[in-house]
Amino acid sequence: MPRFSRQIKIGGFDHAGGHVKAVNLGGGLPVVVQTMWKDRLSFSDLESKIPLTDGEAAKAIVARIQNLAEMGCGLLRFAVPDLEAAEVLGTLASMVSMPLVADIHFDYKIALRCLDFPIAKIRINPGNIGSQDKVEAVLSKAAACSRPIRIGVNAGSLPSDIRSRVDEGSLDSAEALVLAAEREIALFEKSDFNNFLVSIKASSVADTIRGNRLLAERSDVPLHIGVSEAGPLVAGVVQNTAALTVLLGEGIGDTIRVSLSDTMENEVIAAREILGAVREAAGKARDGVRLISCPRCGRSSFDTHGFTERWLNRVYTMDKNVTLAVMGCAVNGPGEARHADLGITGVGDKALIFRHGEVVRTIDASEADAAFEEELQRL
Repeated sequence: MPRFSRQIKIGGFDHAGGHVKAVNLGGGLPVVVQTMWKDRLSFSDLESKIPLTDGEAAKAIVARIQNLAEMGCGLLRFAVPDLEAAEVLGTLASMVSMPLVADIHFDYKIALRCLDFPIAKIRINPGNIGSQDKVEAVLSKAAACSRPIRIGVNAGSLPSDIRSRVDEGSLDSAEALVLAAEREIALFEKSDFNNFLVSIKASSVADTIRGNRLLAERSDVPLHIGVSEAGPLVAGVVQNTAALTVLLGEGIGDTIRVSLSDTMENEVIAAREILGAVREAAGKARDGVRLISCPRCGRSSFDTHGFTERWLNRVYTMDKNVTLAVMGCAVNGPGEARHADLGITGVGDKALIFRHGEVVRTIDASEADAAFEEELQRL
């Protein structure tokens, strides 16, 4: 049975520059995928403050955000360490329809400034944002403009009194995360602010699972789940998969981010694959594209690695429920991937394109990309 947390809406409002898409999460709705921008934003990155839309760097950022949206990313978070970054993010938020999220620590004035812009959500760690009156100032302004807030609690930034109890052994790490979250939930609810979600994150798979289980039992608040500081691509995907498949399989989690020391695109792909695997494990059909490929061996005469790398981001923008296969040779080509709606392999200097195990085209290997694109358009 899914956990029915209360539902919140992120975005879904008009502004002078256009419209911010609405993203609803919680209440048993499909889990929302999100990622975080990897670089610092400054006006030098966007080339000019006025007119911003004329800058080539700005256009490239907007195009990348659009591509992330097409890949299945529903929310995009940015670190906002100072007021200049708030101005830049505010300007950027007026240029895109995807809901953008401001991630803020230490200075509540940055959060207040972000709320002047069409920034769809604020993430704060109330434990380091300042005194209670500063938190209340942020809540008051967020309520006035109907913007949700994420309470973000991390194992590395627990309140000092809770950290002391962990260090002395009187409180375990998972309980400490939940206690810190409950303290902030109480503060929000005391201020009659209910438009929020919570994340409790640790680099430990065990603490991530147990902490979220405990909070899910004690509260109906929507949960953002993920493993923090999970590592590079392979290690990070393994850590996140180990934690998130357990939680999602128990109906815990309303939005996920797979944190990786890698690209945003790979974070989105990994999240989508985890969600797809959980659906399959529950006996449900998975949505969207599934890309399968062989690992390559000494028999291989087709560069599966290179071809897959070139096409990976592209195929995940397809709004189709299809299986695509990139195979290395005739042994595990059309036969082993006969369930694929479309596949490609190679023999010598030729490439073979197949549908459901039947070869439909044989072309020179140099024409493989162009021919694959043509066949994709026919799906």
